[in-house]
Amino acid sequence: MTLSPYLELGKINTLRVDRDTTPGLFLMAEDGNDVLLPGQYVTQDMIEDTLIDVFLYTDSEDRLVATTLKPKAMLDELALFEVVDVAPFGAFMDWGLTKDLLVPNMFQKTPFTVGEKRYLRVIYDERTHRLVGTEKLGDFFDRKVKGLAINKEAKILVISKTPLGFKCIVNDKYEGLIYHNEIFETINLGDEKTAYVKTIRKDGNIDLTLRKPGSKKSGGSDEKVMTLLKEAKGILPYNYKSDAELIKDIFGLSKKEFKRTLTSLQDAGKIDVKDTGIYIKG
Repeated sequence: MTLSPYLELGKINTLRVDRDTTPGLFLMAEDGNDVLLPGQYVTQDMIEDTLIDVFLYTDSEDRLVATTLKPKAMLDELALFEVVDVAPFGAFMDWGLTKDLLVPNMFQKTPFTVGEKRYLRVIYDERTHRLVGTEKLGDFFDRKVKGLAINKEAKILVISKTPLGFKCIVNDKYEGLIYHNEIFETINLGDEKTAYVKTIRKDGNIDLTLRKPGSKKSGGSDEKVMTLLKEAKGILPYNYKSDAELIKDIFGLSKKEFKRTLTSLQDAGKIDVKDTGIYIKG
């Protein structure tokens, strides 16, 4: 598809209302090229020679078309999309427009299923001359990490779950990973959190932790267990033998840290641990 330099696919364009026709308004760019704004988006204040902001994409017949609707993400932007349909050649995502965004199989890391959500980048596909979504974000990330160092605080956005952990965007431009064994709280796609740099790898990837460096693990976990005990009127149905996943869900601790905390609290005379649970003293 050959576009005018003044008609930018996948972006917001400011165009002039040129003429009113049965299918809708034709909007003119500065170089004289025009594009249709279908009648369903036309309002009474869109009169001849007024300027309006529209998003340009291609319709189901691959024709350039304008809309006043704003998509979840524009060209080269990233967003969380929900899968609304799947086909042998790809998956369709709710884009916020009348036409769904296609993610071809070649741009998927794992098969998509209806109802799940994925973080995607909107790109221009040179083969089909369409806007499509991709999970392959390698080119999105800056591999030359600047302004970050070991133990330094960073802003993260959680974008996918992998066998190793949760992949994140760090400070809006770097790729990071929180390993599963570093996570003791519930994490969901789309979460924005504060994390801390553990390692900056030679390839530009960053290993992260949610724990603030230098924090006293035992003190924090002691306080957490005691707070939950007080909220539960002094009794909790857990002990040294409790399931690790259950401990993680309830206390936000690893089993090792949980057992160490119980021992610390018992040694301090604050709790008793029995087969039936944890009991607060006093």
